[in-house]
This record gives sequence, C-alpha cells and structure tokens, in this order.
Amino acid sequence: MRVLLCSSSDTERAYLYKALSESLNSVEVADNLYYAVYLASHEPFDTVILCAPGADVNDGLGDALASCARLTDAPAIILALTRATPADCARLLRAGADACFVQPWSILEIQERMLALQRGTQATAATPPVRLDPLTRDLVEGTRRVSLTTREYLLVECLLRQASAPVAREQLIRYAWPEKGDVEPSSVNLVVSRLRRKFEAHGARTSIETVNRYGYQLDIEPEAGQSGAQSPQS
Repeated sequence: MRVLLCSSSDTERAYLYKALSESLNSVEVADNLYYAVYLASHEPFDTVILCAPGADVNDGLGDALASCARLTDAPAIILALTRATPADCARLLRAGADACFVQPWSILEIQERMLALQRGTQATAATPPVRLDPLTRDLVEGTRRVSLTTREYLLVECLLRQASAPVAREQLIRYAWPEKGDVEPSSVNLVVSRLRRKFEAHGARTSIETVNRYGYQLDIEPEAGQSGAQSPQS
C-alpha cells in the first residue's frame, strides 16, 4: 500500500515510518501539512496519515482535509491526534477524514483501519485475476501462491497499480526503495530477474516485460479457454 505520512515530530515520524514500512507499505514522509498536500496532489496514495497535536481546523488541518478530498482519486485520510474530544473527532470526520485516532492510539489499530478502508474500496471492484496478500507476502493467482520478499512485494505492487501499462524505473525505485535516496537501476533489474525466475518456477500467468529505455510492465496471461482476452504484449 502506498502511504503518505505527515508529522512535524521527528521522533513520531521515525517511529511510524519504521512500523508502516515493516508492514509492507511504501511510505513517503512529509514534515508539514502544506508539503503533504503538495505530495498528495502529485503522486497517487492509498492512505494519507496526518499527525497533529490537536483538532483545530484553523491550524491548516481543515484545509488539508478539503484539499485531499478534492483529488481525483482521493486517498483515505487517517488522523492521529495528540488530544481531541469526541466532538472534535466528529467535526473532523464531517470535514473529510475517514478515521480519527486520539492518543494513546495504537499503530496496530491504525494499520487495521487502513486495510479495512482498502477492502471497502476494493469491494466495489471486480475480483482481480492477480492480487497480493499482505499477511503472507504472497502473490495470489486463484489457488496458486508465490512467496515474495519485501522488496519484490513492493515492486509487484507498484506494477499492479498500472497492470498492462509501462511503469518507469524511477517510479519503481521511489515505490520499492522509499527509504533510499540513491538506488542504481541495476538493483531494479536484479529484483525483476528474481521475480521472473519465481514466476516461471511456479507456472504463474503473471510476467514482467521490459520496456526498452523506460522501465517494466506487468502482464497477466488469460486463463486457458477464457474468451475475449487479449494476449500479453511482448
């Protein structure tokens, strides 16, 4: 899951970043609400977590909620507040937040709410032929499962967001290596090579094609006998 984390506290930001990353999330960080809104308007995120000391909508929180809600593919917005009353939380939920937690909040509960919000979004969509299981770190094709490492999982997740469409190497690096500022293209190539070997060994219908001088593309071969399906690009 692609997550944008905003907190002005270095300690809080470092703790949440570590916890979210260890749970197979690709995490981008911001240290203020204005930068968080800028990032959310330029990159797609599944969830935005906004940490704030209080629930005063006049300190920029209300504007941030309104700006995120106006995005074309609006992410789920979760608030983690140091202090707030039930009335404060109700007001923020009406303003556009999807969930509101007040200290002492639990990162485990926040992550479960993130997953629940994502399930609610996916419930209205058709069942995908390929999906990722965050609990087991597996790529799932029907009854077939392929075990993935953390880096492989994030790279496949990025490709799945634009299945059957080219994804730039730079975008894959930002998604699968969010904690590193300088990643060589050879690192991406190495992970892709490992994934190709795994897919072939398990007889998976999923394949990763190279897009010359650009990046990679995830293709899914249709099941045998499936009508009206297009063959994957080479």
